[in-house]
Amino acid sequence: MLVDFYQLSRDPVDVTVVKLARKVMQAGERLVVVASDEGLREHLSEALWQHGNGSFLANGPADGPHAARQPILISADCAAPNEARMAILADGRWRDEATRFDRAMLLFDADATEAARGLWRELAAREDIENRIFKQTPEGGWREGR
Repeated sequence: MLVDFYQLSRDPVDVTVVKLARKVMQAGERLVVVASDEGLREHLSEALWQHGNGSFLANGPADGPHAARQPILISADCAAPNEARMAILADGRWRDEATRFDRAMLLFDADATEAARGLWRELAAREDIENRIFKQTPEGGWREGR
């Protein structure tokens, strides 16, 4: 299992979720975007629908009527009725249930740096998990860091 830590610096969480979701869709995968706050979930859903240039990233709530058919689910937990193998933890909060996925992407800001470091050490001790960290470049891309 792969856990990618994304340290938010230049772009806010909604912009980052859209960028990562676009990459997941281009890879032909399904996705679950997790956030405990309902307002954040609604905001992320809207950002995915309206990410610009007349295109959109189709999504729906994990507890919605057609969740199994949605390419991207927005959820309060790590449930994946769409059989996603990737999850974005958009609220910066780790959930052990994320280990059910092949890849989990934890987004965190400067305020959560110490918690992310602690989680990094905890997960690094596990043989079944590989950690990577990504930092944003001034141009808005991402590079793997240390």
